[in-house]
Amino acid sequence: MPTFDAAVTSEKVVTAFTSQVKGRVFVITGAGQPSVGASIAIALAKASPAHILIASRTSAKVDPVLAEILKIDPSIKTTFIQIDLSDHDSVRRAAPQILASTESKIDVVINSAGNMALKEYTVDKQGIEMQMSANHVGHFLLTNLLMPALLAGAKGPYGARIVNLSSAGYQISPVRFDDSAFSDGKTYDPWTSYGQAKTAQILFAHGITNRLKKQGIVAFACHPGSNLDTKLGSHLTMDDYGTIVPLTKRNTGKDFVFVVGDEPRFKTYEQIGATPLIAALDPDLVAQAPAFLQNSQVVQPAAEHAYDPEHVEKCWKLSETLVGQEFKY
Repeated sequence: MPTFDAAVTSEKVVTAFTSQVKGRVFVITGAGQPSVGASIAIALAKASPAHILIASRTSAKVDPVLAEILKIDPSIKTTFIQIDLSDHDSVRRAAPQILASTESKIDVVINSAGNMALKEYTVDKQGIEMQMSANHVGHFLLTNLLMPALLAGAKGPYGARIVNLSSAGYQISPVRFDDSAFSDGKTYDPWTSYGQAKTAQILFAHGITNRLKKQGIVAFACHPGSNLDTKLGSHLTMDDYGTIVPLTKRNTGKDFVFVVGDEPRFKTYEQIGATPLIAALDPDLVAQAPAFLQNSQVVQPAAEHAYDPEHVEKCWKLSETLVGQEFKY
C-alpha cells in the first residue's frame, strides 16, 4: 500500500484509498466550516462515498460544507444532525436520528469536534469540565450509542473504524482519575485540562479496539497537526502557548516533545485532514490497531500515560461514570 510523507494532502490520501471510500457511510462530528472535520468531509466527497453525515451544533456552519459536497458529487447522500456533545440529552436524541438516517449501518466514525485551552473554568449541563466533556465524554457516549450500526458496518469487506482526533497536547497531562473536574475549578488550568481530554481520546481508541477488534471494529487516535484556518486557538496568545513546557514538566516530570515524528508541525488547510484520513482508510493499519498517528505515520506516544493498559481501563470506567451508563461488549 502507499506511504505518505508529512506534507501529503487530504485529496491525495483519498485518491490512494478510493476503494475504501466508494459506497461507504461516514459520520463526522463537528465538521462546520472551517474545521478539520470539514476538510475531511470535502476530501471524502471526491471518491464517491454513499453517505456523509455531519453531526454538529449549528447548521449554518455545516450547510456550506454540505453544499460543497453536493457540488463535487450530487449523488452523495448528505445529512446534518444537530448535536451538542456537551449535553447528554442532546447526544441521546441525536443518536437514534443518526441510526435512522444511516439505516443502522456505519462504516467510519470520525470524532473531530472539540475545543482547546478554554481560559475560564466551565462545566457542561451535567457538571463535567467542558474540555473533557466536548473533546471526550460526549464522543464516548455518542460512539457507544452508534455501536449497533458500526457492528453492522464491520460485516463489510473493510470492517468498521473509529478515528478520534487527539493532539500532541496529550503529553501535558494524564487523565486525572481522582479529580477530573479540578476540584470544581479551584485547581483548573486550561492546558492541563486540554491534555487530559486529548489523552482520554487516545485511551478511548485503545478501549474500543480491545473490546471489539475481534468483531471487526478498530479505533485510532491522531494528531492532525496545527492549522490557523480552523480558528481553534484564535483566543490564545503566544504567551499562552509558552506555558505548555513548564506545565508538562510539572504534571508529568517529563519534557514536552514538540515534534513526535517528522516535521512539519503546521499544516495547510489542504493537508490538515490527511493524517485522520489515513487513520480512517488505510487497510494496512488494521493489524496495528489501536495506534496513534502523527504526520501521516503510526508513532509511539511520547508519554506512557496515553497507552498504559491500566489507564485504558480506568478511563473507560470513568467515562461510563460520567455518562451514567455502562457499555459491555
